[in-house]
Amino acid sequence: MSGGPQLDPDVLAYYDQGRERSRLTSTSRLEYVRTRELLDRFLPPPPARVLDVGGGAGAYALPLIASGYDVVLVDPVPLHVDQARTSGVSTAVIGDARSLEFDDDSFDAVLMLGPLYHLTDREDRVSAIREAARVAGPAGTVVAAVISRFASTLDGLQAGFLMDDRFEGIVETDMATGRHDNVEGVPGWFTTAYFHRPDELDVEFVDAGCRVVDVLAIEGPTSGMPDLGAWLEEDERRAVLLRAIGRVESEPRLLGSSSHTHRRQTVREWRQPALTGARRRSRSPSKSSCLGGRWQCR
Repeated sequence: MSGGPQLDPDVLAYYDQGRERSRLTSTSRLEYVRTRELLDRFLPPPPARVLDVGGGAGAYALPLIASGYDVVLVDPVPLHVDQARTSGVSTAVIGDARSLEFDDDSFDAVLMLGPLYHLTDREDRVSAIREAARVAGPAGTVVAAVISRFASTLDGLQAGFLMDDRFEGIVETDMATGRHDNVEGVPGWFTTAYFHRPDELDVEFVDAGCRVVDVLAIEGPTSGMPDLGAWLEEDERRAVLLRAIGRVESEPRLLGSSSHTHRRQTVREWRQPALTGARRRSRSPSKSSCLGGRWQCR
């Protein structure tokens, strides 16, 4: 994107603290473990070419590379790109999910495990979805994750943040509009983001030329479990936990209880708007899938 990605200053300041490098292996371990499990289930086998959009410091790119995948990481935060390169992601570049600098059909799989969190404008989210569908190749996979509209309520109860009137005011706005703002930068209260209702992203994918097939929860109804860390540490308990979540991952009545959801989509034939330059190419019928929900794109 000319001039670099246009990232919200509060979001950039939040990620410039470097917290993303260790988050998925510390405070968000279940999110990481479940996402890895779903990727193993739905990604094409290596040596498939994968574009990790909003890939952060490489938390998912690195194990995929170790498994034999050819991974390109794109992130709007320079620190993340530097960290990813240092950790071993050889191809990591600064970029914007809404304007990917890659040809049509140039990847077997596209990961979007973060970009839709921070695109608070609906048109921007639809643009990012269109771009992911554009660069995904025939029979490719598009993986998109979103934060639940109810995540701040669940987190506020678990961590006690709702005892602060300021946080309760934030949650009321989250519930009413989906827009989350932490204007005071209070630690633990996240940063500028958009929180989806379970069925809301389906409409955005339809507007991007896709039809929903299914939706999957990532963490499932585990919010507030006081000994979640112990369940993840012990192999037997971890296996039981993952099986329990898997049994209810597509249950509509429980989707809202999961802090994150994944979408899986299928693309038959996607019609892109007119483009100029190297990215303008004809696109043959293809299919893609997006973890947590599935669409057919026309």
